[in-house]
Amino acid sequence: MFNDSLKQLSERLANRAISSVELTTEFLRRIGKLNPQYNAFITVNEEKSLAQARRADQKIAAGEIGPLTGIPIAQKDIFCAKGWLTTCGSKMLSNFVSPYDADVIERFNQAGAINIGKTNMDEFAMGSSNETSYFGPVRNPWDAVAVPGGSSGGSACAVAARMAPAATGTDTGGSIRQPAALCGISGIKPTYGTVSRYGMIAFASSLDQGGPMAKSAEDLALMLNVMTGFDERDSTSLQREKEDYARDLSRPLSGLRIGLPREYFAKGMSSDVEKAIEQALDEYRRLGAETVEVSLPNSSLSIPVYYVLAPAEASSNLSRFDGVRYGYRAQVFQDLAEMYRNTRAEGFGAEVKRRILIGTYVLSHGYYDAYYIKAQKLRRLIAQDFKNAFKQCDVIMGPTTPAVAFDLGEKSSDPIQMYLSDIYTSAANLAGLPGMSIPVGFGDKMRPVGLHIIGDYFSEARMLNIAHQYQLITDWHQRAPNL
Repeated sequence: MFNDSLKQLSERLANRAISSVELTTEFLRRIGKLNPQYNAFITVNEEKSLAQARRADQKIAAGEIGPLTGIPIAQKDIFCAKGWLTTCGSKMLSNFVSPYDADVIERFNQAGAINIGKTNMDEFAMGSSNETSYFGPVRNPWDAVAVPGGSSGGSACAVAARMAPAATGTDTGGSIRQPAALCGISGIKPTYGTVSRYGMIAFASSLDQGGPMAKSAEDLALMLNVMTGFDERDSTSLQREKEDYARDLSRPLSGLRIGLPREYFAKGMSSDVEKAIEQALDEYRRLGAETVEVSLPNSSLSIPVYYVLAPAEASSNLSRFDGVRYGYRAQVFQDLAEMYRNTRAEGFGAEVKRRILIGTYVLSHGYYDAYYIKAQKLRRLIAQDFKNAFKQCDVIMGPTTPAVAFDLGEKSSDPIQMYLSDIYTSAANLAGLPGMSIPVGFGDKMRPVGLHIIGDYFSEARMLNIAHQYQLITDWHQRAPNL
């Protein structure tokens, strides 16, 4: 049951082979067994989850069943959920119980899905290893001494360890795809604006995007069908016709053109990752696809551009956390200004403070033109590189990460090395393009390797088809750690 796909679980529920209450109870038991070791969840509320499950069973009995009705879904703790502790992995929000639902949560509730718990994450989504959380690091279920990736590491761990059938994540520079790769699951960041950011606690507003994490591409399609849609409460939400992301899953891959950026395969990729990627590309060639070399000449600039723009936006977004209206407040202060200073000094962790300082610096007088404006110009060039590449190919493929999961603490003292974990993923966020990662094997120490797929705008259905066809002839997505 824990290895079943969302479609299989839905069939079990529809056939009354199991009830939602029974299914939810089994996953809650597994969380109770494994979470003390892996720390994937910050909050679990058995009473709330089972109440939702009972309502789902009533819907199923009345014949009102959809693809996700009665199925437990883990929610990243960046999404506000009414009546749930919503911390964003920070001391600053460690006592915040949300009075409303994010749009994503509303959509899952309407679909009849069960909120099985709120997953651990890097503080305010700032990190690549899930070590910056106020609630402690998440451990990789394939190797407990390794990181799961971040910032959606709790969601990736929960799915990989089979503590949840699927989970939500958010991706600002790779935070769905990178942990998906390091934990051996599938994850997709859709085109910017297709998933509402209403109720999703902001890090960098022009880069943040919610998306699903699950075992397979087919599962991702079912989740995207629920998560996407126009939301008038989000000024960046795109008004488009609703689409079925599972519509092309069975489409053959004959004639597919896969672009391989020469910059991704030149240097920086570890040999074990390269071997798994090459084997995956060989499978695609056997499926009828052809590979062509393309160039993304400005891709090496994506990390410096990202670490100018994202902190700049974060410095503005996080100014709302001041101890006045909600969240943590310092106990000792003499006046209002000191309350602000003490609250933010005590409430934010080291990585968040670092990015606020960087962001404030690049936006300050005398440095705005030198850094922020220049980074925005380079962002445009990065997007143009992708536009030129897609004239020669249908999708772009390469590694999701330059190496397999590193050990906990290995890069904590070197932020630059940590930032380079997103070298292959951040460009898609800067361009607003959809990107996904699927498992394609194992590397050093039997730690998972992910294949990165980047598509043109609104090509998610085609990307999911490409991933699904690969998963029909391989079983990497079905592998699970022996827990």
